[in-house]
Amino acid sequence: MRSGQRGFSLIELLASAAILGVLASVAVPVVETTVRRQKERELRTALRDLRAAIDAYKQASAGGHIPVPKGHSGYPPDLASLMNGVPDEMDPKKRMLYFLRRIPRDPFHPDQAQKPLAMWGLRSSTSPSTAPLPGDDVFDIYSRSGQTGLNKVPYAEW
Repeated sequence: MRSGQRGFSLIELLASAAILGVLASVAVPVVETTVRRQKERELRTALRDLRAAIDAYKQASAGGHIPVPKGHSGYPPDLASLMNGVPDEMDPKKRMLYFLRRIPRDPFHPDQAQKPLAMWGLRSSTSPSTAPLPGDDVFDIYSRSGQTGLNKVPYAEW
């Protein structure tokens, strides 16, 4: 290079581009895994919150706060009941019992434009765990995603 000229040679530019390419190829999988872990954390939280609300509804019905028709399990009839509330039969003023502020979204549901109530798979108390089916009540919920988690367990089995 002659003195007084500034700039990079073609070799230097190619070496820099190769280094940037290697760094980018390492960074992309790390970012994808980080995003997936965050979504899995959201799914665990949503499942835990929904299942805790279902259990609280069952306890309230077992305690006489929610009337249970003969032959029914005492589990909520649908997810909306957890959010919309039910009248407390033991309260003289019949105040409402609420179990959730809102129904959380399934972060792995393929259609994120869909309403959260329609995202979850429902299992009734009469349905086997190996083949969950909806019914007259909501005993459990599961993700309807066909994807598998980083722990190699399908999200539908979490």
